[in-house]
Amino acid sequence: MNRFVLLIFSCILFSCAVSIKEEKPDFISENIAFAREQIGGAINEIEKSGQILNPVKLNVDGTVYYCDYSDWRSGFFPGSVWYMYELTGDSSLLPLAKKYTEAIKDAQHLKWHHDIGFIIGCSFGNGFKITANPEYKAVVIQAAGSLSTRFRKSPGVIQSWNVHHGWQSERGWECPVIIDNMMNLELLFDATRYTGDSSFYKIALSHADRTLQESFRPDGSCYHVIDYNISDGSVRNRHTAQGYSHESVWSRGQAWAIYGYTICYRMTNDRKYIDQAIKTFNFMRNHPNMPSDKIPYWDMVAPGIPDEPRDASSAACIAAALYEISAMDVPDAESYSAYADSIMVSLASSAYRAAPGTNGHFLLMHSVGSIPHNSEIDVPLNYADYYFLEALKRKKMKQIRVANMSGLTGFY
Repeated sequence: MNRFVLLIFSCILFSCAVSIKEEKPDFISENIAFAREQIGGAINEIEKSGQILNPVKLNVDGTVYYCDYSDWRSGFFPGSVWYMYELTGDSSLLPLAKKYTEAIKDAQHLKWHHDIGFIIGCSFGNGFKITANPEYKAVVIQAAGSLSTRFRKSPGVIQSWNVHHGWQSERGWECPVIIDNMMNLELLFDATRYTGDSSFYKIALSHADRTLQESFRPDGSCYHVIDYNISDGSVRNRHTAQGYSHESVWSRGQAWAIYGYTICYRMTNDRKYIDQAIKTFNFMRNHPNMPSDKIPYWDMVAPGIPDEPRDASSAACIAAALYEISAMDVPDAESYSAYADSIMVSLASSAYRAAPGTNGHFLLMHSVGSIPHNSEIDVPLNYADYYFLEALKRKKMKQIRVANMSGLTGFY
């Protein structure tokens, strides 16, 4: 009889424990709720204005800077609303995601810079994958065509910046290609999948292969800018634009490389691409100046370390890439997820995550745009938020996969 009572008591305790576990918000749900509140605040400000605004960052006076469709960052806020719709299932977000996405439709025709992948992939690309709207697919295809016009046959790369005006014209470059451009290749891969036209795929491969050949040092770190001879394709310079020096380690550039070559592996199954992504990540992971909270300095060899600004945008992008790598057929896959988890815990702490209702309704604090240009230093940036949400989504997807494999779906 006593054993029976003990068994009943144990069952009650277990039920209470399960109830407590279910009632207590876990890391993912708590961060989703926070993001919904913050982005909801941004949406309220936009809707009150009677305009379609696109928040990018905080100005020095504390006001929000809004961009137009041609800005390279214009796709990140619409993309964040798409992610919030996926993460919450809140149907009220769907028409807003559509409206903010369709407001930048003209970007599909941009040919004067290379960031069409950022703009269209994050907005229309995500929108198409969620809604299967054929009009969105058409925009992706047109944008890939626009990006393809920047392919330079002799060096075999997509030219990043034009050099006939602005600060770029002062550098003496002919055909500058920045590591950021790896992030735009997904648009081309998608266009081939959607159309069967292999020309997009071939351009993406050519760019990825030449970048792999020219942009990396033996230790796995990458340069920011490779300037090619437009006529014979040779390398004229290996430079930086946003890092501390030409031979330094600009952290967001390393993040773009890790993420970009992870995309290439996903799209081609060619091991050399994921090998490079992992090599660059290992360089960052093992760098003696990597802080214990795993949020990199803006440049890993900047002279003022440990008093240099951190860059949450680099950390968020790396975390998003690592969650994808952890789901791939690579050795010690779980270690990449564990490292991403550590990054996310830091980003979600009060050291980097804004208090609700503050920070111009951006999610994260402490990102860096370009210190050499004295621009966007220690501010919130919309792309940091976008990759934080993407990482959160991938972390959630992994949790669901693990729960399904364990037969414990009801506990998540």
